[in-house]
Amino acid sequence: MGMDLIDRKLLELLQRDVTMPIAELAQRVNLSQTPCWKRMQRLKETGVIRAQVALCDPKKLGVGTTMFVAVRTNQHTQTWADDFTRAVRDIPEVVEVYRMSGETDYMLRVVVSDIEDYDRVYKQLIRSVPLYDVSSSFAMEQIKYSTALPVRPTLES
Repeated sequence: MGMDLIDRKLLELLQRDVTMPIAELAQRVNLSQTPCWKRMQRLKETGVIRAQVALCDPKKLGVGTTMFVAVRTNQHTQTWADDFTRAVRDIPEVVEVYRMSGETDYMLRVVVSDIEDYDRVYKQLIRSVPLYDVSSSFAMEQIKYSTALPVRPTLES
């Protein structure tokens, strides 16, 4: 989908505050409300905007400890990968999972209340699928966190 500078500005604004009224959005991108609304709908319909969500404070929800978990397997089969995918999808504390290159096969971000809570999640994971190695580290301080993606102009813009 081709996006022009107005689309990109809309995305920047919406990533900061999706509750911004259409009148304010339209004004900030120099459009009237109807064309602005139509652009937003097109961005949703084409999948550029995947979802509109509320970002919650992990500490206020009792999951203020972030663990990064490196997983290695010695079973590189589709069956194992499917089982692993199901296992991590069924654990709500696992909020991100990436298949990696290099020595680590998968990297997980897990949010828990404390180390004891992480141990419960760890035990649930190792019961679910055989793992060769699991290495966990907890985050001591969050330096930067953003859900906003960079909205850069392309060469076609």
